[in-house]
Amino acid sequence: MRLFLTDTGVVFGRYTRATLRSKTGLFFGMLQPLLFLALFGPLLTGLGLGVDGSSWQALVPGLLVQLALLGGSFVGLGLIFEKSSGVLDRMRATPVAPAALLLGRTLRDVVQLVVQSALLVLLGLAFGLRAPVAGIVLGFAFVAVLSGALSALSYGLAMNVRTTPEFAAIANTAVMPLMLVSGLLLPMSLAPAWLDGVSRAVPFRYTVDAVRQAYLGNYGGGTVVAGAAVTLGFAVLAFAAGARLFRRG
Repeated sequence: MRLFLTDTGVVFGRYTRATLRSKTGLFFGMLQPLLFLALFGPLLTGLGLGVDGSSWQALVPGLLVQLALLGGSFVGLGLIFEKSSGVLDRMRATPVAPAALLLGRTLRDVVQLVVQSALLVLLGLAFGLRAPVAGIVLGFAFVAVLSGALSALSYGLAMNVRTTPEFAAIANTAVMPLMLVSGLLLPMSLAPAWLDGVSRAVPFRYTVDAVRQAYLGNYGGGTVVAGAAVTLGFAVLAFAAGARLFRRG
């Protein structure tokens, strides 16, 4: 176990240093949710969104889940480059366990997305977001679990496709509809009955509903409990599938 944790730490450190050196990647990785917040958020001010709290308490949690969804789902693109350049083969030839190679990368992604989430919340506070500290921290926990699960699944997929266009086509086809029917930007209480029903089959809806309730200070309600259960259940399945695909690739 100690050797596994050491290997995971080495992989985590390697990819964290590479991320910190890529200033352009860090900047543009954060730009999209900030633009949504700055350009889309003011349009919702004063509108009745069918949920409790202000429009910022509805939008910012949705953007946090969107950040985890998009950021976690597309990290596999970098792995495809490592496969084609031979870097991954050299790493797999070492005594490092495949699980450590996967977990080290995934932890890097979780840390990066939580830091980006913190910046997003700080900007939201500047715009007028008001939320309890405990609710904000709970939201970060949801982001960490969801982004880690999606990152592991993304790496597993990347190990089993050949080119970046193939990966992008699969990821976009899966992610975009899920994002639209999860109520990330607008609550699904505004949707027609049939679309609201469809969204209840998407786990991310329960995640974003739970974060919105946490931002209102409702920590122990059924919505938060259901969101935590669904998110954790999805994470377990995603990690298991990602690890299996990563080993098989």
